[in-house]
Amino acid sequence: MSNISLEFPDGSKQEVAAGIKPAEVAASIGNSLKKSAVAAKINGFLVDLQRPIFQDAKIEIITSKDAAAVEVMRETAIFLLSAVLKQKYPEINFGEHQVNDEGFYLDTDKADAQVSVDELEDLKDRMQKLIAEKPEIERQMMDKKELAEKVQADPYKSALVAAYDNVQIPVFKLGDFIDFGEKALLPEIKNLKYYQLLSVAGAYWQGKSSNPMLQRIYGTAFLSDEDLQADLKRRAEIKERDHRTIGRELDLFFVDPKVGAGLAYWMPKGATIRRVVERYIIDKEVAAGYQHVYTPVLMNLDAYKTSGHWDHYREDMFPPMDMGEGEMLELRPMNCPSHIEIYKHHIHSYRELPIRIAELGMMHRYEKSGALSGLQRVREMTLNDGHTFVALDQIEDEFKKVLQLMLDVYHDFAIDNYSFRLSYRDPANTEKYFDDDEMWNRSQGMLKAAMDDMGLDYYEAEGEAAFYGPKLDVQTQTALGNEETLSTIQLDFMQPERFKLTYVGEDGQEHRPVMIHRGVISTMERFIAYLMEMYKGAFPTWLAPIQAMIIPVRNDLHLDYAQKLQDDMRKLGLRVEIDSRNEKMNYKIREAQTQKIPYTIVIGDREVSDAKVSVRKYGEQNSAEEDISMFIDSVVADVKNYSRTGKE
Repeated sequence: MSNISLEFPDGSKQEVAAGIKPAEVAASIGNSLKKSAVAAKINGFLVDLQRPIFQDAKIEIITSKDAAAVEVMRETAIFLLSAVLKQKYPEINFGEHQVNDEGFYLDTDKADAQVSVDELEDLKDRMQKLIAEKPEIERQMMDKKELAEKVQADPYKSALVAAYDNVQIPVFKLGDFIDFGEKALLPEIKNLKYYQLLSVAGAYWQGKSSNPMLQRIYGTAFLSDEDLQADLKRRAEIKERDHRTIGRELDLFFVDPKVGAGLAYWMPKGATIRRVVERYIIDKEVAAGYQHVYTPVLMNLDAYKTSGHWDHYREDMFPPMDMGEGEMLELRPMNCPSHIEIYKHHIHSYRELPIRIAELGMMHRYEKSGALSGLQRVREMTLNDGHTFVALDQIEDEFKKVLQLMLDVYHDFAIDNYSFRLSYRDPANTEKYFDDDEMWNRSQGMLKAAMDDMGLDYYEAEGEAAFYGPKLDVQTQTALGNEETLSTIQLDFMQPERFKLTYVGEDGQEHRPVMIHRGVISTMERFIAYLMEMYKGAFPTWLAPIQAMIIPVRNDLHLDYAQKLQDDMRKLGLRVEIDSRNEKMNYKIREAQTQKIPYTIVIGDREVSDAKVSVRKYGEQNSAEEDISMFIDSVVADVKNYSRTGKE
């Protein structure tokens, strides 16, 4: 057999026999490395220790101390989970699986009933029992045709085998169970100690909504119990902050695939929060010189062809509606063509610029089912949208004003976890962007100069610009650990050109304006989801759907007083409810705390006789007695000052 050359991380090389296994390479280096080795990297790809090497390669032995060993742990956990599932349910089929930074998942399919979350503890027990038996995993390379015959009863595995280009495929056997793939498993299964099965969810086969729905089992595994426990604690925190959980527990919104996947239904309390946010941002923008408008959610398809959206975003748009006689209407994916039509409706002078147009504009995006997530990824959304039409020499000043508006809004909502990203076009892939090098260089320089002038920290990202111009994105972290764009400011030299927008200059001639797109708080859906997670559902008083809950000790003696207090507070614009249910008082107090209501007010004999209230603030254990007028004044001030009461 011929020799091959292996290059080690330190640059040294060694001639070895072709077909050598990484385990043998580790043993040749030293007994200590042989014992601690869990996998190897061949030319940067993680492989099993028993995978033969037939060509010259760079090799790195992975030990249990290396970060890459976590991936080996998780692959082994998937393999073991698959084995016990096959043992428990001989007819079960297996789809795809994946290891990632969050752990791992395994797609399964059962004809009678899918694996439920209630079974995860039993499956983990079965895994532990199997580990205790210290079984040996048999590793080999198998001919593709032979492997296809062995898995032919499973339509998903058959499809995965058929997709392989290689004639020889790595195979792993544990008793009668067989699995395959380019992966690495632990040399000894007993070393899988720190793992957890987490949850289940539906997932389409290969992510296509036209394919069968499978059951995805999520789990994770680590090198130490300390790391596992820290991760489980982190997940508990994420679950507590997950806006989908909060929305369900506080009855704020729901999404039901049976009546429309990705379409949010706002319940009364959720609608109240949204209404407060909408009124706030409209008032803020009007004060900043914006003219608010309403425009239709339908528009002639030709407008989106002119704007470039049809060419660049067609896959994210719903199919056009044929209205007959050549008229094609489109559900709008963007509001900018609508605001362009508002601008075009009149002739404008340079004296009018900047012209600021804003709208809470409803849009529709053709999101795939697998991408939908609560309020953060939906098919119908309402964008806090705005477009400013400026002269060239007004760009920097207007950019600063928009950015200052954003910073003021963040202050009012107590948002402080964000960063600025200047998004440029990709200089190595310019064909997908508006073709005007001078425009790109000039506009990117303008944004950078404005940020530097304001003394704000930012980072630059090539390839993240819109197709029509560079932009500033404000990035923030969601409770689920994802990075989201909260706000954006985009320069656009292209659409004014395409739509032939003009204004009459000081010289009496027509000039082309520049268009600035901006969204201060993103869509109502995404922003309120972000607020739910940031506040953990404990909204500050000014945003809380119910700001105070009044609990009369006895309805026959104290309800009239409670109703008068409610009327007085409602006249001041406060959102106040009375809990007059026939339940124990302590239960109703706990219920108000569970619903995270900022103020719980108890009314009894003493409060009625002394014109006082007994008040407990959310999150506090004790109540305080206050004069009724002073209390109401304090709540009004709390709302007026954009209270931070609910932010921990």
